Amino acid sequence: MLTTVATVLIDGLAPFEFGVVCEVFGIDRTEDGVPPIEFRVCGEKPGEPLRSSVGVTMTPDHGLEGLDGADLVALPAASIRDDYPPAILDAVRSAHARGATLLSVCSGAFLLGATGLLDGRRCTTHWRHIDEFRKRFPLAQVDPDVLFVDGGDLITSAGTAAGIDACLHLVRRELGSGPANAIARRMVVPPQREGGQQQYIELPIPECTADSLQPVLNWMLDHLAEDHTVAALARRAAMSERTFARRFVAETGTTPHRWLSTQRVLHARTLLEDTALGIEEIARRCGFGNAALLRHHFHKIVGVAPADYRKTFAA
Repeated sequence: MLTTVATVLIDGLAPFEFGVVCEVFGIDRTEDGVPPIEFRVCGEKPGEPLRSSVGVTMTPDHGLEGLDGADLVALPAASIRDDYPPAILDAVRSAHARGATLLSVCSGAFLLGATGLLDGRRCTTHWRHIDEFRKRFPLAQVDPDVLFVDGGDLITSAGTAAGIDACLHLVRRELGSGPANAIARRMVVPPQREGGQQQYIELPIPECTADSLQPVLNWMLDHLAEDHTVAALARRAAMSERTFARRFVAETGTTPHRWLSTQRVLHARTLLEDTALGIEEIARRCGFGNAALLRHHFHKIVGVAPADYRKTFAA
């Protein structure tokens, strides 16, 4: 069951992510059929204001003893730092050892990672912080493509609004679909979202580490709608097929086929966002030939269908 929730605040807290936790767990929604939840806002020094990332302060009512007996301990996003308060890390570890579920929202995963509890565990965080997270916590198994990861006793969410998805999922898991749907209706958000955070990640053109293939890459980008074979590209680069394929991987980090598919999907994203072209026409202009092939590659790279992506991102 989920009867007591404690959230831990530190300096540099992000108000939106903290607000998500408050909105889902801290508001009395018993009139909507949601069981009552005791909500505690905790900090290392109760009554002492903490700075936020946007110039306002917030003051926790409870000290770290507020984590005692909590079914859920939530760690909202905060400014990423080199070191986290040892007392907070110890309190989170102790709460977990007593059986509490831990939930991180966005960069709150860095505080959770600093406890060591994510070592060997699948988790996620905001896509912009994935590389830094991996460097700091090499033993954690980071999945950059999902909105959240439910590891049972540890739940981690991706950036910002993905915290809503994780919180509602936890309510559904612990209290049932009725309370989760009731909270979602009051928040005017979908109870569940499709896809992962792949659809929100910028996909830059892979950089070439040398300049020998750059003219060929530029030509491919200008002729995405055309068919390309390794043999034809090798001739354009004045190389043998074997040398071209080896050089391409060395300089771009991927194969010609995968590089081209990624660029076609990037172009499709732009057309879905900025035009009213049909899926078949977009597929033709991007070089996929037909809508079925576009859908296959688009879903593989972006994580959602082209039509769903357009609903979310079209101007």
